[in-house]
Amino acid sequence: MATQTSLRSRGMELLVSYHNKPSVRVRNQLVQLNAGLVRKIAHRVSHQCAEPYEDLEQIGYIGLIRAIERFNPHQGCAFSSFAVPYIRGEMLHFLRDRAGTVKIPRRWQQLNKEGQRVRERLTEALGHQPSDDEIANEMGVEVHEWRESKLAARNRLPLSLDATISQQLDSPMTLGDTLPDAHYQQLQHLEEDRQQLHKALNQLEDKTRQAIEYVFLHDLSRKEVAEQIGVSPMTVTRRIHRGIQQMVGLLQPQVLQTDP
Repeated sequence: MATQTSLRSRGMELLVSYHNKPSVRVRNQLVQLNAGLVRKIAHRVSHQCAEPYEDLEQIGYIGLIRAIERFNPHQGCAFSSFAVPYIRGEMLHFLRDRAGTVKIPRRWQQLNKEGQRVRERLTEALGHQPSDDEIANEMGVEVHEWRESKLAARNRLPLSLDATISQQLDSPMTLGDTLPDAHYQQLQHLEEDRQQLHKALNQLEDKTRQAIEYVFLHDLSRKEVAEQIGVSPMTVTRRIHRGIQQMVGLLQPQVLQTDP
C-alpha cells in the first residue's frame, strides 16, 4: 500500500513537472511509470481481436504519450482515468485501419490466432512444418474448422490489382484491367452526346442550324448573326427557339431507348 501511494505521489510530481515545463526526459519517466496501464489494456483488447498483443501494446504507448501531453494535473482528475480513453482509442483506431472489408466471425479470428501460435510451437518441437491435422489435433478442434479459419483469414486480405485473373493469348488480364475508368467513361458519354447533338443539328433547316451554331458555338450576338444570315435579330431568336424545340423532339426517342 505504501509503495502504491509513493508511486502515485511520484507520478503526480512528474505530471506537474511536465505540465509546467515539458521535456522528453520527464515524459519518458511517465511512460515507464504507466507502462502497466498500457499492457493491461492491450491484453484486454487482444482477446477481442486477431491482432498481436505486441502491436497493440506499441500503439497503446502512442495514446499514453498523447494523454501525458494533454493532462492538466490541476483539474483534480486521476491520470489513469484520463489516460485510458486515449490508450484504448489509439488501439481501436489501429484496428479500424487494419480491418478488412470482409468481416469474419470472432470464433474464426480467435481460432486462427491460436492456430498460428500452435504452428510455431509444433514447428519448433517437430523440426518441420506441422500438417493441418496435427495443428487441429493440438487445438482440440475438427480439421475442417481450422481450415475454414485459415481460408477466412486469407480472404480477409486485400487482393492486388496486379493479380492475374485470366490469360488472353500472350497478354494476361489483371484485376485492375477489369475496373472501369470513370474519367474514360465520362469522356465516352460526352462524345456520344456530342454525336447525337450533331446529328440532330444537321437535320434542321439551314438558316436555323446556322443561327444556333453562330450563337452557341461561335458566341456571336443575335444582331451579328442576323447580319450573317440576312434576317432580323427577332427572326434569329425565333429560329433558335424553334430549332431547339425540334432538336429536343429528335433527341427524345434516343433518350427513351437508353433509359432502363
